[in-house]
Amino acid sequence: MKYEIVSKPSYSLLNLTLERGEEVLAEAGAMVYMRGVELKTETRGGFFGGIKRLLAGESFFVNRFVAVENNAMLGLAPSYQGDIVHIPLNGRLYAQSGAFLASTPGIEMDLKWGGAKTFFVGESLILMKLEGSGDLFLSSFGGIQEIQVEGKFVVDTGHIVAFEETLDFKVRKAGSLKATILSGEGLVAEFNGVGKVWIQTRSIADYIGWLSSLIPSK
Repeated sequence: MKYEIVSKPSYSLLNLTLERGEEVLAEAGAMVYMRGVELKTETRGGFFGGIKRLLAGESFFVNRFVAVENNAMLGLAPSYQGDIVHIPLNGRLYAQSGAFLASTPGIEMDLKWGGAKTFFVGESLILMKLEGSGDLFLSSFGGIQEIQVEGKFVVDTGHIVAFEETLDFKVRKAGSLKATILSGEGLVAEFNGVGKVWIQTRSIADYIGWLSSLIPSK
């Protein structure tokens, strides 16, 4: 399988070239175009697998694209403006709900309940656990930047796309109670350890708040 990500970072499109028999799993509604590809819609992991996907902010169904000829073409894109990143996964990764775009069949998705220390407070208490070996494609709102963490690293909770399992984290206020309220920063995730974090340059929650402020009130 060959891939190319174009129109980065605001309106990214994933172009895939597949050989006969190769498969790609993608989020429902992500297909932009296809040639020489057969589409199969299924509930990955059965009914309960579909429920898990719903809880993780994904669609109940997943689309399986199978190439029926050589040099088949498939175009995928997220439903909102933003970036796409390719991660050659060999192990385990945690991602925010709604970040999954596509993967090869060797990658399984499950849920990780964040509990008291989750940094998705106000959005979801669930992380996606992506595990296996293969090609993984995640999407974001805004551009994606990969950061190598060594030691302590603090990120606003609304800007995290994914992180490696080698990193531990805790949720805390951005500063003192006064600073947290007045600065508009809210909660942050403090990572510790060695590993990679992928961040998005825009926050969906902040964007919705900005749009709401432009709506005239009575």
